[in-house]
Amino acid sequence: MTMMGIAVGLGNVWRFPYMMGQYGGSAFLCVYLLFAVIFGIPAVMAEWALGRYARGGPFVAFRAMWGKKVGLMIGLLLMATVFGAESYYVLVLANVAYTAAFSTFVGFSPEQMPVYEKYLAAPLVQYAIVLVLLLLSFIVLARGLNRGIEWVSRIFVPFFLITIGFLIFFVMRLPGAFTHLAEFMRPDFTSLTPEAIFAAMGQPFFSLGLGGTYLVIFGGYMKTDERLAGSAVMMAAGDVGAALMAGLFIVPAIMVFSLNMAAGPSLLFSVLPNLFQAMDWGQVIGSVFLWALVMVTFISNLAALEFLVVGIGDIAGDRLSRTQVLIIICAISAVLVMPNAADPDRIATLDLIFGSGMQVFGSMLAILAISWGLKKTDMLKAVFGDCHRGWHNVYYYWIKWVVPAALMSVLVGYIYSKI
Repeated sequence: MTMMGIAVGLGNVWRFPYMMGQYGGSAFLCVYLLFAVIFGIPAVMAEWALGRYARGGPFVAFRAMWGKKVGLMIGLLLMATVFGAESYYVLVLANVAYTAAFSTFVGFSPEQMPVYEKYLAAPLVQYAIVLVLLLLSFIVLARGLNRGIEWVSRIFVPFFLITIGFLIFFVMRLPGAFTHLAEFMRPDFTSLTPEAIFAAMGQPFFSLGLGGTYLVIFGGYMKTDERLAGSAVMMAAGDVGAALMAGLFIVPAIMVFSLNMAAGPSLLFSVLPNLFQAMDWGQVIGSVFLWALVMVTFISNLAALEFLVVGIGDIAGDRLSRTQVLIIICAISAVLVMPNAADPDRIATLDLIFGSGMQVFGSMLAILAISWGLKKTDMLKAVFGDCHRGWHNVYYYWIKWVVPAALMSVLVGYIYSKI
């Protein structure tokens, strides 16, 4: 439930619909589903196994595979990546929290929309909310894993899935919703550019939390006899299911209200007010959904900060307490958010760099670490334990050769298309 809570969040509800709108619609969806199965699930298993084998975060894991110097360099690169992603992710979370509060206390009547849009675009308002969210993150993470992240996950994740299911039911009752959805679901694969394929590969890596970071850490907490394959399939199914559920209510709503599908990162914040205006009891239902989204997104943000806590803790050793490390991380994050709060148009570019590029690159490093850093028998034991079956050998060669080659080819193809 915790891993699903980390995976399900803005990657499904905010990022997935706008990526579909910008990169080929249902053709993007088809490629995303394919990549989630053939690359996402094997990569999740590999990252968990790396963390479980090393019993530590990325610094410990990469040092164990490739030595102290290389491990330190990779760990610092991944830490910089997470700080970069945090600099806009917590800002988007602040936007969702602002929208939830506005819906709760004011509502989205036509006369209130100018007020909503005014303060949504106000840097000081958004930055103040970011500071509150960082303070709440500090409080939860200071309680540790079991009493912190796991406790909120047990409550937030089921609540979110129930509310999103209700919204699908409502949206499908809007006039023309089924017709618009059927039209959208006719894929045009000629619209897939190298950039679109790169984005489609990056989406499951972003949404599942891959990147040699969060999953490596949580793999270090897993029991030795836990079956990674089953857990990875369940996690991916929950994540993909949440993305499809989000698409089932956001895409028809966009078309029914004649909104711009390619609006980018602001898409969610233009769809929801229109949707809740059209609903009976829209203010109540909208508020419940938005707070549920805030909850699951908050869990994902906790995972990012937990990675930074473990990373800095590995470097500092006993010289800094967990509380001191948390203070340092929250202070750095607060500074990094400032330029993005002042210029939200930067978010789309940063998201493509950190949300797609660096996530894929970081996961590729983790996959190479465990598949090339260990002997075949040790690697299979790290992933599957002492119980070996015939298809485990297929997994070994798939994760050692095919997945890294595919990830590298897409990355190179994307860079070449930009030159």
